Amino acid sequence: MKSLFIGGMEIKLPIIQGGMGVGISLSGLASAVANEGGIGVISCAGLGLIYTGHGNFFQNCIWGLKEEFRLARERTKGVVGVNIMVALTNFADMVRTAMEEEVDIIFSGAGLPLDLPSYLIPGSKTKLVPIVSSARAAKIICDKWHNNYNYLPDAIVVEGPKAGGHLGFKREQIFDEAYSLEKIIPEVVKTVASYRKMKVIPVIAAGGISSGRDIYHFFELGASGVQMGTLFVTTEECDASDAFKQVYLAAQEGDLQIINSPVGMPGRAIKSEFLDRVAAGLEVPKNCPEHCIKTCDYSKSPYCIMKALFNAAKGNMKRGYAFAGINAHLAQKISNVREVIAVLKMQYAMAENEG
Repeated sequence: MKSLFIGGMEIKLPIIQGGMGVGISLSGLASAVANEGGIGVISCAGLGLIYTGHGNFFQNCIWGLKEEFRLARERTKGVVGVNIMVALTNFADMVRTAMEEEVDIIFSGAGLPLDLPSYLIPGSKTKLVPIVSSARAAKIICDKWHNNYNYLPDAIVVEGPKAGGHLGFKREQIFDEAYSLEKIIPEVVKTVASYRKMKVIPVIAAGGISSGRDIYHFFELGASGVQMGTLFVTTEECDASDAFKQVYLAAQEGDLQIINSPVGMPGRAIKSEFLDRVAAGLEVPKNCPEHCIKTCDYSKSPYCIMKALFNAAKGNMKRGYAFAGINAHLAQKISNVREVIAVLKMQYAMAENEG
């Protein structure tokens, strides 16, 4: 595999570990991937539930991000990024904290991060990478950033409809081949090519990528890197509980379902007792002490997503559920990050030789 270059930064292994909240990808997983030459990513979502005792929820989030990045830096000299959802109420706090801590890369999706460059501070080396689901969104961001801040994305992650977690598609689009990642990647590659004289913007494919053959396939379509989340959940270094990982190992292909998230977007998750209770209207929240998601109205919400994801990460699957990509059912055992990447490299080499 060729190196990935993001804003002049060389990534020798062109694999980005997807940012998975709440508590699934923290410093443990991120540092392990970074040590293998890829990009490790800490998810900012729900850090205030994981770290308590430092003030209110939002103050806890700031403390938590600083602490997770510090822990990651103790474990690796590799590239470590953070994933900050636009939908977070404390989006600005998290971005400012990431900048101050000199995080290598900020990945931002679940909405269009139209003002992300406005948070850059003098001398900042932090790279900015939006996550989009269409060429149209990529162009909107490029034009807004260029016109308002004289800045273009350092890379763009294109997340297709086979991803886990929140999806930037309407329900009817998720299984429509016209919106497949294979269709979107060449469109985004063509879109960013129009800015080449100002900046080379690598395109990173994401969503449902689960093998070295998949990586080779999307490189052939013009991608310069891939983002993978689901594949890293069943590793020893993943920060989730063993009970959470076992849900992946037990999952069958028919267990993956599309749900309506309180965030206001469809999402892909593994069927569970908790989601059955949600469907029956038995998990309606009585209040919302944090209001952690901008688009979430607890009076209309079927459940509290942040608490549900936190509970699941801690292993309380009766009170939560697991987001997962479309190929989660392929997981067969708990391995380590080095082993996962070795297999990906082998599969990629085989595909390259055949292609």
